[in-house]
Amino acid sequence: MFVHAYLRASTKEQDATRAKAQLEAFAAERGLTITAFYIENESGASLQRPKLFELIADATVGDILLIEQVDRLSRLNESDWSKLKKSLNDKHIKVVALNLPTSWMMTATDETTARMFDAINSMMLDMLAAIARKDYMIRRERAAQGVQKAKAEKKYRGRVEDTERNTLIQKHLRAGLSSWNEIMALVGCSRGTVAKQAALLKALNSGEH
Repeated sequence: MFVHAYLRASTKEQDATRAKAQLEAFAAERGLTITAFYIENESGASLQRPKLFELIADATVGDILLIEQVDRLSRLNESDWSKLKKSLNDKHIKVVALNLPTSWMMTATDETTARMFDAINSMMLDMLAAIARKDYMIRRERAAQGVQKAKAEKKYRGRVEDTERNTLIQKHLRAGLSSWNEIMALVGCSRGTVAKQAALLKALNSGEH
């Protein structure tokens, strides 16, 4: 049984490795060794998370996926959460979260004990995933309300565009020497940002002809 640790933050500005020491301490207390850390800056509300699915692909049957909180794994809607759970269940990957004490027994090597807590843990995961999704939607709604209020008061300026970053992304795209993943790593941006610049560049090129 191997332990694979997953660390996620929503944006490039956030530190995805913030909880790394906590996961290491948790594993050490239980005599476990973390085989690898899978770290990415992607939204928990999206299934487009390469590192998470790399972890699932690398895991063998019965391995542990260790996370700080359930919302690091999912802020997904019900349909996408079901898809992710299926990927985990197909390999019988045990999800252990520091904020979910019922999951801690999943680290036991005793098969009977682990099975005993499996059903309880699955129910708790579903509940916390639903809470995380609701929290995400409330935050989005409040943010939208804030924008509308600022617009009404003529105070809204929108997000400041990082023109230097966007120019660099377009430069790499024009050169055709880097994949999107390489551009994301080089520039420090999300896949959505690269996609937006690729679409803009395509529109610009179309206008030239």
